[in-house]
Amino acid sequence: MTDSPVALITGGGSGIGAATARRLLDRGHHVSVTGRDKGRLRRFAESIADPGRLLTIPADASDYDAVLSAVETTVKEFGRLDTAVANAGFATHDTLADGDPAGWREMVLTNVLGPALLIRAALPALKRSKGRIVLVGSVAGFVNTPGNIYGATKWAVTGLAENTRRMVTADGVGVTLIAPGRVETPFWDGLGALPEGNLLTADQIADAIVWAVGQPAGVDVNTVVVRPIGQPT
Repeated sequence: MTDSPVALITGGGSGIGAATARRLLDRGHHVSVTGRDKGRLRRFAESIADPGRLLTIPADASDYDAVLSAVETTVKEFGRLDTAVANAGFATHDTLADGDPAGWREMVLTNVLGPALLIRAALPALKRSKGRIVLVGSVAGFVNTPGNIYGATKWAVTGLAENTRRMVTADGVGVTLIAPGRVETPFWDGLGALPEGNLLTADQIADAIVWAVGQPAGVDVNTVVVRPIGQPT
């Protein structure tokens, strides 16, 4: 069993998840990352200078058996779990009026069911460690956008964070919702171009996550909204 803190990050092969994993590894944590793309996970592991404290686990964040197995594998390998980061998610970038419903199901399952499954699977280990749950939401979970299905999934994550906090706070487990504004990540793939205006970097959001994870015992930071300067909504 390691004396170092241990984190599990879903969707950890790229973007905010990978940036967070790097930050935590640099601070001496042991880290497990999950993702559906085995090649992406392999490339991420190959980019780490000291991969001995990194575990990559192919897993679908919306599949409970896969999520539970990832938690159990992490605890078996490292002996504990201190932080669970529900980061996996994506957008179909369409609306109720013109969208393709075929893509909505996977988005809802990944963005809403996925965090709930991670909480369910990780909670026993987090209760033992008095650890922390981090949910990566979005500014879209606070601001209404006409016809936006992705935003509705992030409104659900906003509610899930507070519902979870009220459930686990007596157990000594912290819950933090990190709600980014526009971030330059693979989230925008398929749109042809990044949105106009200032964008945050994945590293900047990772810094916010690591800050929340590093709070002293007994301190529970619950909601952190991070926008680039210049984003009006």
